[in-house]
Amino acid sequence: MKNITKNGLPYKRKRQGRTDYRKRLSLLKAGRPRLVIRRSLKNIVIQLVQFTPDGDKVLSSTSSQTLPKSHGLKGSLKNIPTAYITGLLAGNKIKELKIREVVPDLGSRKPHTTGAIFAALKGITDAGVSISHGKELEASVFPVEERLKGEHVTKKQNYEEIINKLKK
Repeated sequence: MKNITKNGLPYKRKRQGRTDYRKRLSLLKAGRPRLVIRRSLKNIVIQLVQFTPDGDKVLSSTSSQTLPKSHGLKGSLKNIPTAYITGLLAGNKIKELKIREVVPDLGSRKPHTTGAIFAALKGITDAGVSISHGKELEASVFPVEERLKGEHVTKKQNYEEIINKLKK
């Protein structure tokens, strides 16, 4: 086994490439809950995760799968307007928990700026939750307002109605 070092085998999740422990430690040092945003092939999931010694505890979870039933969304569950709406919904849930500041955890893959993950972050900040970040998260990484409202989508959906309901 080429992964064996003088200290033995590395952690299983490190060997599998699923966890970057240096990045995880830097996120945990902040002492605030992590905002985990993941985009799969079908939907977008946003979780608020708090570290505990027994294991991470999920405080809140929001998925774009709930939008068709709860808000009457028709159309794709993974595009930029849907990510923004999911971020608004997650931000409202986080505010109900009386948490004001979170640390974004964007995962091991580098996300595209102005993409769906940054649209979800924009939705969370528009809901009133403060996101602690470095200089890399400026206004230029967020999608423009026209894309958040779905004006670039060929099939016109009810994105703007849902956004207005959630912002109230």
